[in-house]
Amino acid sequence: MAITASICNSYLKEILEGVHEAADTYKLALYPSTATLSKTTTAYSSSGEVAAGDGYSTGGATLSGFSAALDGDVAVLDFADPTWAEATITARGGLIYNSSQSNKAVAVLDFGEDITSTAETFKVTMPAATAAAGIIRLQQPT
Repeated sequence: MAITASICNSYLKEILEGVHEAADTYKLALYPSTATLSKTTTAYSSSGEVAAGDGYSTGGATLSGFSAALDGDVAVLDFADPTWAEATITARGGLIYNSSQSNKAVAVLDFGEDITSTAETFKVTMPAATAAAGIIRLQQPT
């Protein structure tokens, strides 16, 4: 089992089909190291998700601050940093998904290690919205 950071293949196809929109509701669900998430993930599933309770609800947090921009020739999608207050959570990664569109998967996040909070704020810091670091980047082939 593994969590591999990537934009989901299904999301790339769905962008071309016009499925995802800025006004949709996007969420971030958290998963422990025992979960299997990768570019082949097509939809959110509560199976293997961090257990509900102690500040975390099944389905994760609604993402705010949807922002699309160009950095040179790279389109970058960004969200505000989600937080869970007074939470006891251990997570290795997460899945950004579109709950307005049948919970279709967008991107898999790998935190690189287990991140733990104990009765404190659990925060996922999104990377800078740049061509080099953005969480979701689309660019011209080179």
